[in-house]
Amino acid sequence: MQVKPSSSNQEQLSFNQFKTEVLHDYKIAVISRECSMLGRREVLTGKAKFGIFGDGKEIPQLAMAKAFKKGDFRSGYYRDQTFMMAIGELTPQQFFASLYAHPDIKFEPMSAGRQMGGHFLTHSLDENGAFKNLTEQYNSTSDISPTAAQMPRLLGVAYASKLFRKLPDLKNPKFSNNGNEISWGTIGNASTSEGVFFETINAAGVLQVPMVMSVWDDAYGISVPAKFQTTKENISEILKGFQRDEKSKGYEIFTVKGWDYPQLIEIYNKASKIAREEHTPVLIHVTDLTQPQGHSTSGSHERYKSPERLTWERQHDCLAKMRDWIIEFELKDSEGNSLKFIELEEELIKIEKDAKKLVSLAKREAWANYLNPIKTLKNNLILLLEKTASKSENSVFITKIKNDLNSVAEPSRKDLLSSARKSIIYLRNENSIEKRQLQNWVLNFFETEQPKFSSHLYSETEHRVGNLKEVLPTYSNNSEQVDGRIIIKDNFDTIFSKRKDVFIFGEDAGNIGDVNQGLVGLQEKYGKLRVSDTGIREATIIGQGIGMALRGLRPIAEIQYLDYLLYAIQILSDDLATLHYRTVGKQKAPLIIRTRGHRLEGIWHSGSPMGAIINLLRGINILVPRNMTKAAGFYNTLLECDEPALVVENLNGYRLKEKLPDNLGEFRTPIGVVETIKEGTDITVVSYGSTLKIVEEVVNDLAQVDINIEIIDVQSLLPFDKNHDIVKSIQKTNRLLIIDEDVPGGASAYLLNEILEKQNAYEFLDSKPITLTAKEHRAAYGTDGDYFSKPNAEDIFETIYKIMHEVNPMKFKKLY
Repeated sequence: MQVKPSSSNQEQLSFNQFKTEVLHDYKIAVISRECSMLGRREVLTGKAKFGIFGDGKEIPQLAMAKAFKKGDFRSGYYRDQTFMMAIGELTPQQFFASLYAHPDIKFEPMSAGRQMGGHFLTHSLDENGAFKNLTEQYNSTSDISPTAAQMPRLLGVAYASKLFRKLPDLKNPKFSNNGNEISWGTIGNASTSEGVFFETINAAGVLQVPMVMSVWDDAYGISVPAKFQTTKENISEILKGFQRDEKSKGYEIFTVKGWDYPQLIEIYNKASKIAREEHTPVLIHVTDLTQPQGHSTSGSHERYKSPERLTWERQHDCLAKMRDWIIEFELKDSEGNSLKFIELEEELIKIEKDAKKLVSLAKREAWANYLNPIKTLKNNLILLLEKTASKSENSVFITKIKNDLNSVAEPSRKDLLSSARKSIIYLRNENSIEKRQLQNWVLNFFETEQPKFSSHLYSETEHRVGNLKEVLPTYSNNSEQVDGRIIIKDNFDTIFSKRKDVFIFGEDAGNIGDVNQGLVGLQEKYGKLRVSDTGIREATIIGQGIGMALRGLRPIAEIQYLDYLLYAIQILSDDLATLHYRTVGKQKAPLIIRTRGHRLEGIWHSGSPMGAIINLLRGINILVPRNMTKAAGFYNTLLECDEPALVVENLNGYRLKEKLPDNLGEFRTPIGVVETIKEGTDITVVSYGSTLKIVEEVVNDLAQVDINIEIIDVQSLLPFDKNHDIVKSIQKTNRLLIIDEDVPGGASAYLLNEILEKQNAYEFLDSKPITLTAKEHRAAYGTDGDYFSKPNAEDIFETIYKIMHEVNPMKFKKLY
């Protein structure tokens, strides 16, 4: 951007290039602003549901785009439309398609209408779900709405660059050019109050990763001013302790006015150089920004901003300030000639008028692309309803439905389907060709339209978990009995020796080899980058893994205990679990989360919040192995798949003896398949994890009273029993007991729903299905606390006995 004098001709050439660049930037900013202004009107007129726009943030985003290189990644928030336009990854047509929620990814590449406007991404995967060459394109991770939730992922994307630079064996030109890629973050000033912002800032400073964090500061968080948001009302001021110096590493911190175009470009170029070359994180606090239309379309900022503030915002609008700068700019060349961007203001007026026309046309085209296919479907349905009405006894009612639909000038898919389904009610007692045609229309409509809103919760590629078949562990005569932790450790050892792209990290995972010794010696063998200790920061441990997985690595993020997963549940639920779905299969993060839980004593280490987890984490495979061989098999399976998963290892199993398999790293535990670990005839007992061991302890006691139980290990909660083996067992026993350590109505209710409703096991039950769970409270501390809080051997025996008493009171006399 600097004009460097030499000869007059060279100066003129350089200046003309400079001028072209400036005016091009201004054009992008004006187009973006016009999209915001027109977008708000589209919401207020009812064509779109909601709008949240980037007006007032245009100029710093232009500067950021200039420093952004192919291979870099953005992890931002919903006001970055100008940036996306500046790097060529968002057109005005796509902007409006997103606003209208167009469910066709060819027209709305950000999410095919699954997210509201302002949520941006680029496509990392090809049509087969394989990674593209990410170094040859601009990359944006998929945005989410929860405030500051983009921060943990930002850390992981940056950390991947560090790994690619530090580990030569990891070299892959598809994913990195020697770790030169920067992770660019953006956030609103108010969202810096969130805990994950500070957690990420701290972690990035500790790890020293190439991250540039921009804070767009417009002094408000919706209606709440900065004095209620941030100490000293200044985020860069309170982060001064992170500033690097001669003695210690840290951040480089810049503050810049959001309307100062040349200064912004200078700062962003400096930040890029520091982060890219030195792998030092940078914070850019962009101040004096505005929101010309307020926070969103849900309200007006005139309600909470003073007249003085509103006047100040009009005077300091970054677009107006850039316009003034362009008009006033004048430079003398070496011969004293005056160099200006424009001679007359009419040149800018033309740019502005052209932008209005372009955006208006884009809006109309986007609306037509969205609406015309629905109108075609509507016309076909109208004809079908007319034919149906002509043959129906309820013609008057169906005709009214048809006329009401016909009067809707701009229908939705809901309007069509609702009209058709209501009409079928009036045909319930009739039998005609037209009725069958209408029924087929509804069924076909569901078949074609439902996937537009429901597909890709999990992978639909050949690498999805359902495609991986079981490989049994093999044993020889020399196979020894070892602690379960040895099986986990040796299996990880085999994985690490074969695959350079696998990493494991978490609290105490490195130096001591995790708190249960499942990684002992692996850091010494494979290095501190492949087996790493982290700080106590669960949310960013998960974010670290998400970002790494987005860049083609295979991370295993360790959360020390299952209870601690709650610190990270928001990131897991809102980011990882929804990623493949909200990108319609255009991004993936096959992160494996490793944790351990169940049966440890005490309120804070014995939680079993499985009901919460399975409902909050749809989109992630939830696996609950009963022993370490099963757990190791899950890791082997998952590393061949492209879906994320949570593996909950059995906390009581690390020191229990198991046979050491000969085919470590090769055997696979199938996902979504239950296992019958004891056959029986009287009752089907379903459980998972450490509770299974207690069930097995009761088998002999039950046999002594002539009760023969069948025991089934769930193994996988999400997905669950895809072969319907449990219902096959119930066909034989006609009775069901589900045993679970979760609270009443937790995972046991989920299992009951799956078995009775989805598998239709109710058809084969002769007794009421029973769930035996933990008490509603957490487990009290100590042996007695565990006994009185969670299902124990006597509880299991008596519950099964009571069921059998109801079957045969004479044979099984009451115990109490």
